[in-house]
Amino acid sequence: MAEVTVKQLADVVGVSVDRLLTQMQEAGINGKTETSGVSESERQSLLAFLKRSHGENAEEGEPKKITLKRKTTSTLKVAGASGKKKTVNVEVRKKRTYVKRDTLEDEQAAEQEQQVAVDAAAQAEAEARQAEETRQAEEVRLKAEQEAKAQQEQEAAAKAAEEAEAKRRAAEEEVLRKQQEAVREAAKKTEAERQRTREQRGGGSDDDRRGGKKNARGGDKRGGRSDDKGGQRRGGKISRNKNARGGAARSGGQPNAHGFTEPTAPKVMEVNIPESLTVADLAKKMNVKAAEVIKVMFKMGAMATINQVIDQDTAVLVVEEMGHTPKPMQENAVEEALMESIQQAQGEQEGRAPVVTVMGHVDHGKTSLLDYIRATRVAAGESGGITQHIGAYHVETDNGMVTFLDTPGHAAFTAMRARGAKLTDIVILVVAADDGVMPQTEEAVQHAKAAGVPLVVAVNKIDKEEADPDRVKNELAQRDVIPEEWGGDVMFVNVSAKSGQGIDELIESVLLQAEVLELTASPAAPAQGVVVESRLDKGRGPVATLLVQNGTLRKGDIVLAGLHYGRVRAMLDENGKPIEEAGPAIPVEILGLDGTPDAGDEFTMVTSEKKAREVALFRQGKYREVKLARQQASKLENLFANMQAGDVKSLNIVLKADVRGSLEALSNALEDLSTDEVKVNIVSSGVGGIAETDANLAVASSALIIGFNVRADAQAKSVVEREGIELRYYSVIYDIIDDVKQAMGGLLSPEYREEIVGIAEVRDVFKAPKIGLVAGCMVTEGTVYRNKRIRVLRDNVVIYEGELESLRRFKDAVGEVRQGMECGIGVKNYNDVKVGDQIEVFDTVEVQRTL
Repeated sequence: MAEVTVKQLADVVGVSVDRLLTQMQEAGINGKTETSGVSESERQSLLAFLKRSHGENAEEGEPKKITLKRKTTSTLKVAGASGKKKTVNVEVRKKRTYVKRDTLEDEQAAEQEQQVAVDAAAQAEAEARQAEETRQAEEVRLKAEQEAKAQQEQEAAAKAAEEAEAKRRAAEEEVLRKQQEAVREAAKKTEAERQRTREQRGGGSDDDRRGGKKNARGGDKRGGRSDDKGGQRRGGKISRNKNARGGAARSGGQPNAHGFTEPTAPKVMEVNIPESLTVADLAKKMNVKAAEVIKVMFKMGAMATINQVIDQDTAVLVVEEMGHTPKPMQENAVEEALMESIQQAQGEQEGRAPVVTVMGHVDHGKTSLLDYIRATRVAAGESGGITQHIGAYHVETDNGMVTFLDTPGHAAFTAMRARGAKLTDIVILVVAADDGVMPQTEEAVQHAKAAGVPLVVAVNKIDKEEADPDRVKNELAQRDVIPEEWGGDVMFVNVSAKSGQGIDELIESVLLQAEVLELTASPAAPAQGVVVESRLDKGRGPVATLLVQNGTLRKGDIVLAGLHYGRVRAMLDENGKPIEEAGPAIPVEILGLDGTPDAGDEFTMVTSEKKAREVALFRQGKYREVKLARQQASKLENLFANMQAGDVKSLNIVLKADVRGSLEALSNALEDLSTDEVKVNIVSSGVGGIAETDANLAVASSALIIGFNVRADAQAKSVVEREGIELRYYSVIYDIIDDVKQAMGGLLSPEYREEIVGIAEVRDVFKAPKIGLVAGCMVTEGTVYRNKRIRVLRDNVVIYEGELESLRRFKDAVGEVRQGMECGIGVKNYNDVKVGDQIEVFDTVEVQRTL
């Protein structure tokens, strides 16, 4: 920077000249005036003095850059719009920054070092990538070499086997050739001796006639072929009859005698015939080829293949046609034999861990409780918690192990129990201390009681200010869940899934309940248990999650699960890690089944694949019969017949009503109908529409569903149609009582039953001048008729019953509107139709009951 005067420096710095001269004298710069010049070194000395005077160390704290600001103000006169001059103040601001040279050098050096580091990292990454590619290429090469080597070994083994087979065939041909030569030599010697005998006697022609063709026993008379030497040829071998009169017997020669005697009568076998078997298995039981069985069936008019499964009646006819004695096996003989073999293999009983299912209302803390237990009680070595590969997991505690089923809600619990599975030992009922007993809590209690499973109540959210545990106890006591301190048998534990309060006491209560139940298992027995869930994996095929209840399951065992079977090719634990075996109360995931069994199906380890296939085929044949029998047993019309046969001791009912008053009246009236012979059992009751859980509970309990002024939703209807259970709608209490009473007494007279013929959904509501309120509807099911009675449903609850006042299609009055068409409906004497309501058209039909 060029030399400046003292006055210019004072203007730049923004101080007066006198003050600047005083500061320069204090800094040791003397002899300066207003016009004197100030060099660069003098400015640096002045700057260092000023820093020291302000307490800064020039060496340590000097700045790396200095910014100077300058502001000047000037006055400018300009002409205005009216011609007058105006004065305008103009302010000019200047800003200048001085950077120290060594700071710039340091920044440049830092940038260079950073660039060098980036280049080095990029080079290292490139080298690592190249090394990885080299390693992968080496692995591919080694794998290719191993495959080529294995293929060469297979080819060499196949070639060696072919050479051995060729040598064996050559040896057999050599032995056969020598035998044939020996036979020919013996025949030549015999013929020579016979010729000498004839020459000695002088009567060759008579002896030839007597010893050749006429006296060749075992030749023509037995259906064989006699040659000119008087022998007998059978199956490529030549033999002579001991009683042949020609030469050999009299001359003292030794004849060639065979050792096979043709059977004189067919062998009749007794054939055991199961419920179903394949054509190949039937042929094996009769010791014949499968082609002969297929031929016999073709003659009988039945086309079959070697692997086709035939029923017992067809197999009996085939066995009788082939001349054997059929012995049909009794029903369930295959499964009974399997169960007997398993029972015989039972070992010493030992204690096992309990299987626990957590149930409760939505948002009461079921998931939070499970997450806390899983996070604090995982087994040692399982870092990061347990990944939910399968629907169950087990945790280790100080007092023992507990297995938790990840089946949220009571829907899955009941769905598995509907298939006869006794999977859960204890149910933890989670109830929020601030909300109390809610509808799903009450349903969970009903489902647990129907299954006969003990309860442990966990009163959650105890750390909240509005928590009231006594209220929970009072509400549950009204539903026959009595706490122990009140003289009952249900343990109540106050917990907090958020802070962990009471979790240890809850687990101790579960283990104490397990001790009371005395849960035992035999680890040395064949594995038995229940299928928790199954799915079809795209890459691995059928994958099933099993819970071992008894015995030990090992890799390579043959498993029979429901209607499917297979060998365990791989077995994984809940962390997805391969394991070799699993004991009682341990959940595992297996691969190797030929299909996906249903949740709740029981599985068993079988010793042979043939036995597993036989039982699986038997179960597949019986599946439809069992399903139809269960459907018929739950129908109200068959109650009296089943009661006389001794099959039914109680009538199970799932009851849903529109209001609580009607529900209590119906429950009391139906329970009062119970007699000594048959009891009416209300399995579940509630207010509101019929849900899927109600249908599943009806399947599990073989119950019929009664809806009083309520309807089933789409999910419940699908379960009802699939399982074939009985579902009835009523609007009069006395009709329900009369139907149940007549069924129990066997008075099945004709009845009038309501049949839903059409349902229309309200899409819009508008007013018509002459008619009044009109509902614009879309017919979603069946056909809507004008001359039939209707009901108005809102949220699946009946709110009005009456008649149609008008039914129009566009502007025309019509008598009916079919499914998928729009229409306008006017309801007589009712003006509260809203968008979303359903208008149900029903008809009363006469139904003839039969026993």
